[in-house]
Amino acid sequence: MPERIYGIRHHGPGSARAVVRELSANPPEVLLIEGPPEADDLVRWVADDGLEPPVALLGYAVDDPGKAAFWPFAVFSPEWQAIRWAVGHGVRVRFFDLPYAFRVAPETENQPDEGESEAARPVDPIGELAAAAGYDDPERWWEDVVEHRGVPVFEAIAEAMTAIRETVPENPDDLLREAYMRSVLREERRGHEDVAVVCGAWHVPALLRKAPVKEDTALLKGRRKGKVAFTWVPWTYGRLASWSGYGAGVRSPGWYHHLFTTGDDVVPRWLVDAAGVLRAEGVPTSSAHVIEAARLAEALATLRGRPLAGLAEVTEAAEAVMCDGEPLRTELISRRLVVGERLGAVPDAMPAVPLARDLTARQRSLRLKPEPGERNLDLDLRQDNDLRRSRLLHRLRILDVPWGERTAARRGTGTFREEWRLSWQPEFAVRLVEGGMWGTTVAAAATARVTARAGAAGTLAEVTELVETCLLADLAGAYPAVLAALDRRAALDADVHHLMAAIPALARTLRYGDVRRTDVAGLSTVTASLLARVCAALPSAAGSLSDEAARRLRDGMDGVHQAVGLLADEPQRERWLATVGALAVRPGLHGLPAGRLTRLLLDAGRLDGAEVRRRLRLPLTVGTAPAHAAAWVEGFLSGGGLLLVHDEALLALVDDWLADIPADAFEAVLPLLRRTFGAFEAGERRAIGERVAGGRSGAAAATAEIDPARAAEPLPVLSALLGRPLAMVQGEA
Repeated sequence: MPERIYGIRHHGPGSARAVVRELSANPPEVLLIEGPPEADDLVRWVADDGLEPPVALLGYAVDDPGKAAFWPFAVFSPEWQAIRWAVGHGVRVRFFDLPYAFRVAPETENQPDEGESEAARPVDPIGELAAAAGYDDPERWWEDVVEHRGVPVFEAIAEAMTAIRETVPENPDDLLREAYMRSVLREERRGHEDVAVVCGAWHVPALLRKAPVKEDTALLKGRRKGKVAFTWVPWTYGRLASWSGYGAGVRSPGWYHHLFTTGDDVVPRWLVDAAGVLRAEGVPTSSAHVIEAARLAEALATLRGRPLAGLAEVTEAAEAVMCDGEPLRTELISRRLVVGERLGAVPDAMPAVPLARDLTARQRSLRLKPEPGERNLDLDLRQDNDLRRSRLLHRLRILDVPWGERTAARRGTGTFREEWRLSWQPEFAVRLVEGGMWGTTVAAAATARVTARAGAAGTLAEVTELVETCLLADLAGAYPAVLAALDRRAALDADVHHLMAAIPALARTLRYGDVRRTDVAGLSTVTASLLARVCAALPSAAGSLSDEAARRLRDGMDGVHQAVGLLADEPQRERWLATVGALAVRPGLHGLPAGRLTRLLLDAGRLDGAEVRRRLRLPLTVGTAPAHAAAWVEGFLSGGGLLLVHDEALLALVDDWLADIPADAFEAVLPLLRRTFGAFEAGERRAIGERVAGGRSGAAAATAEIDPARAAEPLPVLSALLGRPLAMVQGEA
C-alpha cells in the first residue's frame, strides 16, 4: 500500500480532527511527523499525564546553548493529536524533518533558528486559499469549505498546494528539508508497507514528487552536524500567537482551543465565557446579553453565507451587545479568550539541565508558581518566605531570567517591602540552559556569574552595582571577590564624580544589610575610604565650572549627602559636613552648587535662619549678575518650596529680588526660575502664591507700594492667555 500523506495546517483544529479520523479509519504501521528527528526519544512522554499542552520541544546546541529553537504544540495541533493517537495505539512515531544538528553546525550558523521554518516562506498557503474565497480566517475556511461540505480533504489540499507552488519561487531551505524528508520516506518504505505522513500542506507536492535519489543525496552531501540536546518545556498561547514572532503561529489560539475542545453549542459557550471575563472586571453582563449576542452572531453568519458563526461574527456580536461598542472591553476578551493565557506543564521527571531542575524545586518550596500573563507580588522582607522569594527573583535576574521586574513605586527605597510584577516567558528555558554553564543551582550559578563580572568590571560604577546585587540576592560566596574588585577599582579611579556615584549604593548596602539579614562586614572600611577621597577632591573639582558641570556636581553631592545620612556614622557625617561648610563659602563658586550646599547645611542644622538670609542677600544684591543669582536660588530651593512658605523673611528677600531684576535681564533668567519653581509640589506653589498675593506683614509689607499703571501692563497678555475679554480681566483685577 502506498504511503498516505496528510497535509495539514499547523495548529489547526479542523486539521487535527481530520488527521485523527483518517488515522483511526486506516491505522498505519509507522507514522512520520514533521519535526526534529533528534527528539524521537521524547515521543514517549506524550503518554504521560504530566505533559500538558501547550508545550514545546526545545532544541539547543550543547556547546553554545544560545543557539536554540522551539517546536510548539497545542492540544489542537494536528501533530500533537497524531502523536497521541500513535502512542495510544502502539504505532511507532518518527520525526522526519531536517535534523536540527545541521542548523547549528558552524557553516550553517546563520540559518534561521525557528523550529518551524514556515517563517521563511513568503506566503501562508491555506491563508491564500482562504483569502481567495473571501475569508479572513483560514481555519474557518477549512471548516466551512472542506469539512462541512464533504470534500475529499487531503487530496483537495494537495491539489491546491501543487497549484500554488507552481506560481511562487522555491525556498532553498524548503528544498533542503524536503530532500531529507524524501530520504526518510524511502527508508521507511523499504521496511513497511503502510506508512502515514503528517506534515505541513506546503510540503505535500514535494513528497509526492518522484525526485531522483541522487538529486536529494547531492543536496544533503557534505553537511556537518553539531551536537544538540532536546527536551520538552512549557509553552503559552501568547507565544503561539502569530504576532509573538513564531512563524507558524496562529492569531487566535484561545479560539482554536475552544473550537477543538467544545463539542456542541460552540458560539453560546464562547459568549458565556466572554461574559465571565467582563463580569470579573466589574462589567454587568446578563444571560440576556449572551442570548442576544448569540442570535446576532448567527444572523451575521447567515448573511455572509457561512455554515456557522466564526470568530469574526462572535467578536462583532460581543462588541455590539455585551461591550456596548467599547473597544477596550473587546480587547480584554481578545486577550483573555481569543489569544488566551494558558501555560503548559511538563512532568517532574522530564530530562532537563540541573539548573532548571533546581529552579523548579525552589518554585515549589516557595509556593511561587510560574504563570503566563502579568501578576503583582508584594513581599514583606521580615517574613522568611517572602525574603527567600525576593532572593530568588534577584538571583534569576543575574542569570538574565527576568521573571520578576521591580515596580517603580518602591524601586530603590530599601524598605522592608518590595513590589514585583511577575510574568513567566517560555524563552526563559533557553536562558536556564545558558545559565547552566555557571552552576547547577540558582544560587551557585548566580554567585559564579557575579564573581566573573566583578573580575571583568572596567569601571567603579559596575563594581558598586555588583555590591548591591550581592546584598539583594544574598550571594555571600561572591562578596569577597566583589569587595576586592571594589577596592582595586576605587584605588585606580581618580574621577571625583565616579567616586561620588559609588557611595550611595554602598551606603544602601550598609544601611539595609540587616533588613535582608546579609553580612556586609568589610564594606564600611571601603566606604569610609571613598568618602575621604571625595572630601579631599571636591575643592579642586569645584573650580571654574560650566553650567552643565555645576549641575553634575550638584547632583553628585546630593547623592553623597543622602548616603551619609544612611550610614549612622557620626565621624563620617562630621567629615562630610565640614567639607560642605568650607566649600559653601568659597569665593567664585558657581551659584548652583553654592546655593545647594547652603541648603544642605541649613537642613543639617548647621546654619540658622539669620545666617541663611545673610548668605542669600549676597548673590541677590544689586550689581550681581542675575544669572548667577538665579542659579544660586535654584540650587538653594531644589530641596522643595516649603521653606519659602514658612520663612516669611526669606520669601520677602526672593520676592524683592525678583521685582528688581531689570527687564532686559529677566528673559535670560526666566528659564532657570521656571525650572526651580516648576519643580515644587502643586500645594507648595499655591501656598507661595497666596503668601505673595496676600501681602507680607511687618516692615516689608509697610513699605510695599502698588503702581496702578505698572500693574495694568500685563492685563492684555492675561486676556489673550485666558481667552477672556479685557474688560472682564480688568474688573477681576
